[in-house]
Amino acid sequence: MYFCAAIALQRYKLFAKIIYMVKHIVLFKLKDSVGEEARLSAMHRFKTAIEALPAVIPTIRKIEVGLNTNPEEQWQVALYSEFDSLADVQAYAVHPDHKAAGALLAEVKENRACVDYEI
Repeated sequence: MYFCAAIALQRYKLFAKIIYMVKHIVLFKLKDSVGEEARLSAMHRFKTAIEALPAVIPTIRKIEVGLNTNPEEQWQVALYSEFDSLADVQAYAVHPDHKAAGALLAEVKENRACVDYEI
């Protein structure tokens, strides 16, 4: 009985090392100096463009853009996405349609924070 449990534990540890996906999360802080109408317009255009990307970038497992509704917070846009590998994230990052979507925030963006992690 102990031998079977030891084998099961060993197999679990082997499978636990398998990476199932990479999560790519990005936050955007927009410039206070830009008018509210311009910021909202850029945010909505960015959201629409990013959420259309799975149709042209098939390595995207899931992607969504959230627009902050809490005025007390410092970051206005959150992007959440899932990929099979870091290589897929890197291919997405250089894709022309992704770059075009990112350009929609260029004039209103103050800062960007990003994390990619494996699960």
